[in-house]
Amino acid sequence: MDNDNLFRLILFLSLLLIVPVTLYHRLKAHRPGERLNRREEGWLILLTLRPMGLATIVGLTAYIIQPSSMAWSALALAPWIRWVGVGLGLISTVLFIWTLRTLGNNLTDTVVTRQVHTLVTHGPYAWVRHPFYSSFGLLMVANGITAANWFILLTGAATFGLLTIRCRREEENLVSRFGDEYRNYMRQTGRFVPKVSL
Repeated sequence: MDNDNLFRLILFLSLLLIVPVTLYHRLKAHRPGERLNRREEGWLILLTLRPMGLATIVGLTAYIIQPSSMAWSALALAPWIRWVGVGLGLISTVLFIWTLRTLGNNLTDTVVTRQVHTLVTHGPYAWVRHPFYSSFGLLMVANGITAANWFILLTGAATFGLLTIRCRREEENLVSRFGDEYRNYMRQTGRFVPKVSL
């Protein structure tokens, strides 16, 4: 098996793990009858985030199934750099799954909190306020490097950028919901990476 086929297999296995785990946790957290108003995200995010994420997934899937269909956006990366991408992908996958498990029934696909939402400050949330976004961003970079494809890297980075914009609205909602408890939590933790105290 040549290197490119091996990288494609690794990406396929990664999707085979992440997609069902994510679906399981989303379905488990779904509350029948509870409507979440996605318009609270704002029109920019509402009209761009999901299409950009879909473009990333379509590009990655096309690369896995038929790499020649994505040859127009191929990058000439040394195999060792692509293996760094594999390592980053493994780390981000573990963090992503840990985050999903930690969130439990608090998981939503929008900035709106559920009626029974609780403030999660344990697990990866003990170090950063948004490990879901951090692990997702790292995973997008890892996928782009592993696939050696600038389109996957660029659309993944754009998706992460939109999530960081959306994050501000999410934090406003959390402050509104949890008040000083969330403000204190914000002072103690970094947004996407752990706070370093010197």
